[in-house]
Amino acid sequence: MWALLVLIGAASVSAHLQDLSFDGQKVFRVIPQDDEQVQILNSLTSIVQVDFWQPDSVTLVRPKMQVDFRVEAAKSSVVEDLLKESGVEYQVLIDNLQAALDAQFDSKVRAAGHSYEKYNNWDTIAAWTADIAAQNPDLISRSVIGKTYEGRPMYLLKMGKSGANKKAIFLDCGFHAREWISPAFCQWFVKEAVETYGKDSVMTTLLDNLDFYVLPVVNIDGYVYTWTNDRMWRKTRSKNANSSCYGTDPNRNFNAGWCTIGASKNPCSTTYCGSAPESEKETKALADFIREHLSTIKAYLTIHSYSQLLLFPYSYTYTLPPDYQELNSIASTASKKLASLYNTKYTYGPGAETIYPSAGGSDDWAYDQGIKYSFTFELRDTGRYGFLLPESQIKPTCEETLLAVKYIANYVLEHLY
Repeated sequence: MWALLVLIGAASVSAHLQDLSFDGQKVFRVIPQDDEQVQILNSLTSIVQVDFWQPDSVTLVRPKMQVDFRVEAAKSSVVEDLLKESGVEYQVLIDNLQAALDAQFDSKVRAAGHSYEKYNNWDTIAAWTADIAAQNPDLISRSVIGKTYEGRPMYLLKMGKSGANKKAIFLDCGFHAREWISPAFCQWFVKEAVETYGKDSVMTTLLDNLDFYVLPVVNIDGYVYTWTNDRMWRKTRSKNANSSCYGTDPNRNFNAGWCTIGASKNPCSTTYCGSAPESEKETKALADFIREHLSTIKAYLTIHSYSQLLLFPYSYTYTLPPDYQELNSIASTASKKLASLYNTKYTYGPGAETIYPSAGGSDDWAYDQGIKYSFTFELRDTGRYGFLLPESQIKPTCEETLLAVKYIANYVLEHLY
């Protein structure tokens, strides 16, 4: 095996995954059986540029863990040879990434403007936030909570009937740029609220008694970049001092065990924690808003993809949160509600033990601020499409997720603290 590693040569390490065409790129799945096979994967990353989809980084790989990663076209045969020679069993999840990219847009809906059943670019989403607020002035107002690194306004929608002393739930989407199904859900949630208010008793009760703050896309610059330059981009687009690499992982940038575990201090890493907590304008704006509204925000829900998980604190430590029993019970029932529609199976539990430890996440931070009901959703799927979930799955994904979110919101309303 080592002879093969040497043959490949270190020259390929600097090869970047920035090709605009993903033709021939493959996504592999490996389940390392023991520490030796984990080490083989580690060795692999030292000679071939690998983009980890699940988990986020090679440092998090453990025996018996499902590991999905992307490799550029020119290196995929080398990777296959290495895995075969090392006796590591693997499967090719996606044989040609470009074909999978193209196949995302399989939706029958091809309206010119905004559509809830297709992926919308940022300009379309921004215009939609203005339209939906203008069309529903008694239910929705729009504000700007900050600007991104590249100067884009961060639009926040506040939903609910006006009333005194209302408590609130904060919902955000689009932390990681390539997780396109996430912003699709925030848009769907707002649509459902508007369309079913006055008809659906649960939604009506929720909007009468609670406010919802919805941030449709957190990492707007990164999201724009996935539409214009690199569909697989994950981080923000900020310039890093003394580095040619751009961006910080916004979900490693919060002051919750910041950069202690499951995050990288290397600016070129996809899990770079940033130069300091809240170094990113986007995370600072979100954190500032929540701090300013701490007396009213009673739940924090953040939407990611993929892997069909419902997580709660903690991710930066294996220590269970004081509210573990209650949070676990809520997650259990919410997962059942979600599965009731299409039988989509979710795994639930504290982040660190349910997937892997990672510090600096927004859900842990919110919980430590005193927001008890803090949950992270990892939407469909479990890897068949990964970040490239076809548009035909937007509607069923959003429908089932809505059931879980409504359950949690109603639980919060009945257990205000």
